[in-house]
Amino acid sequence: MTIKNAMLMQFAILNKARHFSRTLSCCAAAFLLGIATVAGCSGSSSGGTTTTPPEQPAATPSIATAAAQNGAVVVTLSDATAGATIYYTTDGTTPTETSLQYIAPFLVSSNLTLKAIAAAPPGTLNSTVATQAFSPNIASGTLVWSDEFTNTGAGSSAYVQPNPSTWTYDTGTDCCGNSELETYCAWASTTGPCNPSSPNAYVGATDGYLHVVAENPSGTVYTSARLKSQGLFSFQYGRIEARMMLPESQGMWPAFWMLGDNITINPWPACGESDIMEHIDGSNPPINGVGPGYDWVQSSVHGTNLNGGAPYTATGFSAAAWHTYGMIWTKGQVQFYIDSPTNIYETFTPTSISGTWPFDQGPMFIILNLAVGGTWPGSPNSSTVFPSTMLVDYVRIYSN
Repeated sequence: MTIKNAMLMQFAILNKARHFSRTLSCCAAAFLLGIATVAGCSGSSSGGTTTTPPEQPAATPSIATAAAQNGAVVVTLSDATAGATIYYTTDGTTPTETSLQYIAPFLVSSNLTLKAIAAAPPGTLNSTVATQAFSPNIASGTLVWSDEFTNTGAGSSAYVQPNPSTWTYDTGTDCCGNSELETYCAWASTTGPCNPSSPNAYVGATDGYLHVVAENPSGTVYTSARLKSQGLFSFQYGRIEARMMLPESQGMWPAFWMLGDNITINPWPACGESDIMEHIDGSNPPINGVGPGYDWVQSSVHGTNLNGGAPYTATGFSAAAWHTYGMIWTKGQVQFYIDSPTNIYETFTPTSISGTWPFDQGPMFIILNLAVGGTWPGSPNSSTVFPSTMLVDYVRIYSN
């Protein structure tokens, strides 16, 4: 029998099968009649069946580390599967999709076992578990990370860029609420009213301080800067402090504070906010109308239905002088101090304040900013000094 005649016979048999049962697909008929391949039986739009490939697991997450200080490391998690979400634990338990979601690189300065999985979109199984144990054996109170604002990096003879591996920027006019008046400018921004020849955030090439500068280029136009480590560096638990000198003009609102890494998936205030230092005009009104004017800074905490904080009003305190502002963060507790970790003036725990406690749900990132105007300090006036500068000598984190 010739190949042509064989094919004609196969199609004749197939047509009889179709006449015998209209509900029998061509593929099923071919299978029953022993025909290996029949055109149109490949699951196309002609009505054939479709074979679903088996689900494949996402790639196992990669764990990378970079040295911090004195044995501590900064951990970065990544995954090769497009669209995968990484979940991790640090207590040795197996992570699930209810575990902590990885958002940004985070500091590891204690002995722990990190485990991570990658969960991907539908059609992909969760990955196998990546595991890495850390045993730095770092004593409590050891410096484990810092930015000393050394004057090395891109810039000019006068202005050096803050470390771009640590700091990024919020930008725009009233970018972040509070009815502030300034336009926040990033390093080297050429978008008006920002001026790259007069940066609002820079490391002094000669003094080695971070300068955050509020300027008034014209009329009621103000510029300043808001640096943040969001997406670049975060940590959970430890002692963090910054040595700072603050401007005291009317309308100036310098701050050193933190927000939860998970703000992108758990919006404020649920992500948690920890204000290590906020300050407004040094000639503030009396507390609750009692006593003389005073100079003060304030620490505070915020979460869902959770708000607390009070001024630090020690006799002779001047925010215009150099001071160290710090926070001691342990599981179930946040404490604030000035100049020495023994000088604690506020302590918060889940039982000392009402609302949902947000400070044990994961790492937080750091913010340094100088606002102009806003709902708390009010607007600048004729006494306000421009430019006004917040100086930062360093930001340091210690183990605890």
